[in-house]
Amino acid sequence: MQLGVRFLARRDRTVAQVEQYLASKGASSLQVRQTVRRLSDLSYLNDRAYAQRWVDNRLASRPMGCERLKAELQARGIAETLADRVITDAFRDVDEETLAHQALNVKQGHGRRLTRSQTVNFLRRRGFGQETIDRMIGEYGLCEGPVYEE
Repeated sequence: MQLGVRFLARRDRTVAQVEQYLASKGASSLQVRQTVRRLSDLSYLNDRAYAQRWVDNRLASRPMGCERLKAELQARGIAETLADRVITDAFRDVDEETLAHQALNVKQGHGRRLTRSQTVNFLRRRGFGQETIDRMIGEYGLCEGPVYEE
């Protein structure tokens, strides 16, 4: 239990991260389950709250699309279904197109203009869907039709 509390004291973690940490420190699977259950009962561990905070912080500091958010949450041990629910909730207040505009405005700051290829690659890396990318390319006047670059 002490190991788990100390691990959580450094920063917010997911259940999967705590389980992995405790196992790496030699805790038995029974000890890991009991510790995670106790930490959850004490509200020190809550994957839904973690995911909501993560998504809110990421969208505020580094606008990105649903695909990238989902991949980052899953990499931290958040279940796919929970990640989907949290992302759906987050995107009730903002749409991908608005986030793509924000991301491109920051990237093109200081008068720098991206080429069509740079724009497509940047938006893909940020996890925006193809429809959003097509709209951004059209709005920024970089092409007339849909974008299908690899």
